Formats: sequence, C-alpha cells, structure tokens
Amino acid sequence: MNAELIVLGSGTSVPHPRRTSPANWLETKQGSVLLDIGCDAPHRMAQENLDWGSLDAIWVSHFHLDHMGGLAPFLFSLKWAPQTASREKPLRIFGPLGLAQLVKTIDDSNNYRLLSQRFEIEIVEVAPDSEFEILPDALATTARTPHTQESLALKLTVEDGKSVVYTSDTGYSEELIGFLEDTNLLVLECSFRRNKPIQTHLELQEAIQLGQASSAKRLVLTHLYPEWDGIDVVTEARAFSWAEIIEATDGLRLEI
Repeated sequence: MNAELIVLGSGTSVPHPRRTSPANWLETKQGSVLLDIGCDAPHRMAQENLDWGSLDAIWVSHFHLDHMGGLAPFLFSLKWAPQTASREKPLRIFGPLGLAQLVKTIDDSNNYRLLSQRFEIEIVEVAPDSEFEILPDALATTARTPHTQESLALKLTVEDGKSVVYTSDTGYSEELIGFLEDTNLLVLECSFRRNKPIQTHLELQEAIQLGQASSAKRLVLTHLYPEWDGIDVVTEARAFSWAEIIEATDGLRLEI
C-alpha cells in the first residue's frame, strides 16, 4: 500500500456548500495521521468511510478554530462510540506549545473529561525546528510560519523516503523555501486569488512562487476562500507555472 492523502476539508472558516473546514487524512504503512481537525472533520471522516476509530495521531498546526475546532467534539465522541469500545492503543495529539493548556481549558469548562477515555490520550507539544516520530518510523519536522505566534508547517517522511509537506495557514516567507524543498507532495494554502486583504495568508502568485522554489513534484492548493467560487484554480495557476498543480476539493484522494 502506498501512502495516500485524502482531503476532508479544502475550505476555511466560512460556511460553504462544497468546501468544509481544513482537515486532511494521511494513510501510510506506519499508520494514519489527521492533519488539522476543523469543526467538520469528525463527520467528514465518517462520510469518507475512514477508520477514524483507529486513528493513530492528530496534528494541530495552530489554534484558529477552523483548524482545531473539531478536536474537542471528536474526543467527546470517542467516549461513546462503538468503534472505540475495544481500542487499547493510545491516540497521540501533536501541536504547538500551549496545546495541552488549551485542551485543558476546554475540558474544564464543563467537566467534559475529554482525556478520560478507555485508552490513553497523549498530548505532545513541539517547537519550531523540531524533529520527532509522529508514527513509528515516520519522521516529522516543523517550521514556523508567518501566520500566528504558534503556527507551524509540518514535513512527514513516510515509506520509501517519500515526503509530504503541509503548510496549513501561512503568509509569504522566503525562509520557508528550504523547508519545502524536494518534497513529493506539497499541500499549500492559497486563500486568495489576488490583492489579499491580510499578509498572514497567501494569494495565488505567492503560492506558485513558493511551489516553484521548492521544486515540489506536485503542488496541491487548498484553504480556498469563497472568492474562488466559479474560477478554475488550475487554469489560473498556469498563468504563473506549468508545473503539476492540483486544486484541493473535499474528497480528493492522492497517492503519494
């Protein structure tokens, strides 16, 4: 089995009929990782018939609600789901410094007991420029992104040395280029078409510049705001590049 990326949510915090909030399922020989867990992610995993009851790890890139708003509801659901009744292996949740306190604050707000499961919930905080095993024999590294104080990009090296980079939300920074280099699949935010209203996201030309500089074999553009509705993202991107560019859509499946 080759590693596979399944786009659960290609949108943003804005409600949309076809694009749900950010989440991506990465299935590898070593196990499964959920890359961000937006508020729609728990139900999207079920819709895609994924084995969410056996999910090995969750990556939280930063603390904006469209990227982690589904974490507490998902943990709450695991307490009662028949799919986890016999689960024994731990669920590991990785994210920036401050993640454990944030989960505790949510947990204490109504005595949800989110971490009191039939199996262990392990929260692992990581700093920028960290290197760690997110799954057995699956190396992960992080880099700071210019989005929030805590926001991190993640690179995972899976079977056969193949790599996936997930930037999550980021502004433009040439300092990211080295981190993005020579990856098999680069999943890059592309919030706006042009004339972006804020500097902590990317518009199309910036996303293409980062993709080209990285020499990524395939570039997936995601985190698409509603201004992209009715516009062919790939056709627009070809004005800047003829590289293999893919528009993320909910339900898209890509072999690594």
